[in-house]
Amino acid sequence: MPVLPGAEPYRHDGGEVGVLLCHGFTGSPQSLRPWGEYLAERGLTVSLPLLPGHGTRWEDMQLTGRQDWYAEVDRALRLLRERCAQVFVAGLSMGGALALRLAARHGDAVAGVVVVNPAIKVHGLSAYALPVARHLVRTTKGIASDIAKEDAAELGYDRVPLHAAHSLRTFFRLLDGELPQVTQPLLLLRSPQDHVVPPADSARILGRVSSTDVTEVLLEHSYHVATLDHDADRIFEESYAFIGRLAPSVGKEGTAAGG
Repeated sequence: MPVLPGAEPYRHDGGEVGVLLCHGFTGSPQSLRPWGEYLAERGLTVSLPLLPGHGTRWEDMQLTGRQDWYAEVDRALRLLRERCAQVFVAGLSMGGALALRLAARHGDAVAGVVVVNPAIKVHGLSAYALPVARHLVRTTKGIASDIAKEDAAELGYDRVPLHAAHSLRTFFRLLDGELPQVTQPLLLLRSPQDHVVPPADSARILGRVSSTDVTEVLLEHSYHVATLDHDADRIFEESYAFIGRLAPSVGKEGTAAGG
């Protein structure tokens, strides 16, 4: 299936500091493209891959699972590591979970983590029914475009494939056990008004990681897809400042600003 216009992966070869951006479940790179372009304009090397099964039609996602999604971001991280002196990982929602797992598994190869409304659990009674329900019902209603800004929209599926949702639940349970292995500096940005991921997920992450350098920022004017919402600029600026604090070469002529 051809990729939907706007859902294409994005890459920019900049300086020696790289950032891997991971999009969310049923979403696409479109939700993070402005963030990626903001960082690219400031001289960073940026990789924003399209996760398998995403960006086309939900039927394609039905054939993919957690191993496929993680393998794609893992591959992208390794490619960034080959050309960059320092690499940061970042993500929205499930993309935040993927970023945290990369940090847990790659250790010092990841310099820092930025997550926006990260997810760590499939909530509700329906989550417990997934192992059986996925064999009876193919999809449930979509979760895309939870955005306060009236003229903004997320390019995502209008249905959630239950096989994929079941795989996501398994992934979250695995990650929960790995969170104590996350030791890198962490910037967590979350929306108090999020209709997809509850505050408990961020609280769980903050309570389980081993990071000592932790910053939490509240996005008071945005819903779940905050990277396309009223607080988008705040996310971009905070993340760039976070990276700049940990990678002193950022913003200096001839280093990260080169390329």
